[in-house]
Amino acid sequence: MDDEQHAGIAEQLRRVTALQDIEAYRCDQQALDAADRLLDLVEAGALLARGRTMHARLVRGEETDARELSLFERAAELYRGAGDARGEAEALFWLATCHQTVRRDDDAALPHFLRSRELAELAGDKLTLSCIVRHLGFLDVNAGRLPEARKHLEASVRLRREIGFDAGAAAGMVALAELALDDGDPKRARDVLDEAERLATDSGADGVLRLIANVRTQHGESLG
Repeated sequence: MDDEQHAGIAEQLRRVTALQDIEAYRCDQQALDAADRLLDLVEAGALLARGRTMHARLVRGEETDARELSLFERAAELYRGAGDARGEAEALFWLATCHQTVRRDDDAALPHFLRSRELAELAGDKLTLSCIVRHLGFLDVNAGRLPEARKHLEASVRLRREIGFDAGAAAGMVALAELALDDGDPKRARDVLDEAERLATDSGADGVLRLIANVRTQHGESLG
């Protein structure tokens, strides 16, 4: 949310069931219904942001926060009730990711990923869609479905390049390089890592550059 959007919502909240309106008996049903939807969207956004922050801390190596899953569940519920497909898609993506990466439960994650994909496609949200298909690729890897995994990971990279998210595309290429190594194709892995490194360097993605360096170190003998 940018500063202009934040200011707009803040002003709307100031007008929601204002004290003077309540005291003057000016709160009609239509205004109250609109207020409920606005407040649900604000609450959902705050819950989603809190859950993302918790997950970011987890990615940095901090302890798992047990509240994360419930935050995403509640955010998805509120977005659904407000009819916000884009918001629900993102909340369901994070809910699925929490099941997948925190609880290590691919079976519980899959239906949320699939519903999230439907909603992201409906909303035209290519960024969230790129994340969903990336994680579907990880599910395929875990299940030993390498051709399907490659299709999902390649689709994620394409989507990210379409929207100019080069740092994310570079991260996706790292996963493709690891998949190529698993598939016994070190030359392809080297080529993909080289392209990922170029993109990551150009976009200032230091974290992705560290991922690339780790892969090169761990698979130095295979990469040649």
